[in-house]
Amino acid sequence: MVLALALQGCAGRTEPQVQYVRVEVPVQVPCSAPEVAVPPWAAAGLRKTDSLEVKVRALLAERRQRIGYERQLEAAVTACR
Repeated sequence: MVLALALQGCAGRTEPQVQYVRVEVPVQVPCSAPEVAVPPWAAAGLRKTDSLEVKVRALLAERRQRIGYERQLEAAVTACR
C-alpha cells in the first residue's frame, strides 16, 4: 500500500514551467555634456596698490562671473541625468 502511494505521488509531477521576468537594472552611461571652461576671474589681477573702487568693481564683476559659471556647471550636470 505504501509503495502504491509513493508511485502515485511521483506520477502526478509535471515539468516546471519557465517564466521570463523583466527586471529593470540601472546601467551607467557616459555623460556627453560639453566641458565648461573656467573663465579668467576679474579679481585675479588685483594688486595691493589698486584703489578701493577698483577692487570693489572687480569683486562685483567676479561675483557675476561666478554666478554664470555655476549656472553653466548646473546645466552640464542636469544634461547628464
